[in-house]
Amino acid sequence: MNAQAEIFVVDDEPGLRGMIEDYLGMQGFKVSGAGNGAELDRLMTSKTPDLILLDINMPGESGFSIVRRLRSAAERMGIIMLTANADERSKLLAFGHGADDYLIKPFEVRELLARVRSVLRRMPTLPLDAQRPRRSLSLGRFRLDLDGKRLLDAAGDDVEISSMEYELLEAFARHPHQVLTRERLCELAHGRPLGEADRSVDIRIARLRKKLEADPSRPELFKTVRGEGYLFEPSHGCN
Repeated sequence: MNAQAEIFVVDDEPGLRGMIEDYLGMQGFKVSGAGNGAELDRLMTSKTPDLILLDINMPGESGFSIVRRLRSAAERMGIIMLTANADERSKLLAFGHGADDYLIKPFEVRELLARVRSVLRRMPTLPLDAQRPRRSLSLGRFRLDLDGKRLLDAAGDDVEISSMEYELLEAFARHPHQVLTRERLCELAHGRPLGEADRSVDIRIARLRKKLEADPSRPELFKTVRGEGYLFEPSHGCN
């Protein structure tokens, strides 16, 4: 176990999040905080944690949803779920989605530290390059290279896209099979609210359809859900 392990604390309670960050930081860990799934996604564009402390009940995307998509993307970090809910069903769901441990609030910080160390001890002790393969996300027959921030086709060649299109693609790829409003997409992709008359998200999606869909007039990858937003379906074929 490495005392310099990278830990992300994802909890919508600023006081609790700050307390955990301070305590684990004093124990020699490198700690970063996020208040929700979108903030976690932004953190993970620049670094991959060894362990995530993840609250279950947060506004927007739940901890259950986050752990499920992290595991479906083959992310290998340790995950400890945090919750005020002590019922057995929640615990079983957490482990079923791929959590490594489960801690009920309120908790003693020394117990948290013991569980953190226990999970880190169980993590693979491989060389850094082998333990952290190049991260990527699937987009049908394309792949999004998260470390290189580029889009690759089936042959592994670069597909030309702008930086804003890349950010939008990553937001979709991290939230497959979910209806996302234009406002939510702008927050996930660019970290800012969408202006009242801002049609930039629609314009970029139209451009992505031209580049990735077999038939842009009948999109199967980026679907419009009338009156709600957009749905990303990576299981469907694209050009």
